[in-house]
Amino acid sequence: MSSFDSIAEEYDQWFDSPEGRAIFETELRCLRSVSPQFEGRWIEIGVGTGRFAAALGMQEGIDPSAPMIEIAKRRGIHVTPGTAEQIPFPENAFDGILMALTLCFVNDAEKALSECRRVLCPSGRLLLGIIPSDSPWGREYIRKAGEGHLIYSLARFRTMEETLKLVKTSGFELIRTASALFRRPDQKPTAEPDATAGIIPEAGFIGLLFEKRSDHSRKQP
Repeated sequence: MSSFDSIAEEYDQWFDSPEGRAIFETELRCLRSVSPQFEGRWIEIGVGTGRFAAALGMQEGIDPSAPMIEIAKRRGIHVTPGTAEQIPFPENAFDGILMALTLCFVNDAEKALSECRRVLCPSGRLLLGIIPSDSPWGREYIRKAGEGHLIYSLARFRTMEETLKLVKTSGFELIRTASALFRRPDQKPTAEPDATAGIIPEAGFIGLLFEKRSDHSRKQP
């Protein structure tokens, strides 16, 4: 049983709220800016209700929550029950993996990234969407987590430095970045500018595109 089972409908409905829609569209533009094309076989790990996968044209996902899987299936996503720490696919099965806001929710990030690397083909791509803990949005979500928020209390937010070290040490090379969500959490939803290339400290959402390194070149960052 997943911690998200009891809040699947509430979670999905948030994306249809004015704030949820504005944030989602901003995050989508950021992810597309770092990975304009999704060639070959891609899968979203932690697909949830399928919002990101469907919008980005992905047809596969895995998730541990049965209620969320049912919603994702209604969006046309073929979802396999599973976790990021035990991806139920063989080695070299995918050309790309998307983890949109998933890394902060897994129980064992190192194991999850090791599994991502295992199922990616040589030179496969890993696309991450993250909320840095030291950004205005990260600080706000951490504050809400401390108040018992149903979703944010399940997350472990990391700084950008912590995230980059974690992923690079797991055998990936950073190849492209973009930043988005520049308004503060206390500001009303407005039309956001397009994502900006690079990592901007005050951005609430960062898109990171990595490439799987070959075994012989694997090294500490």
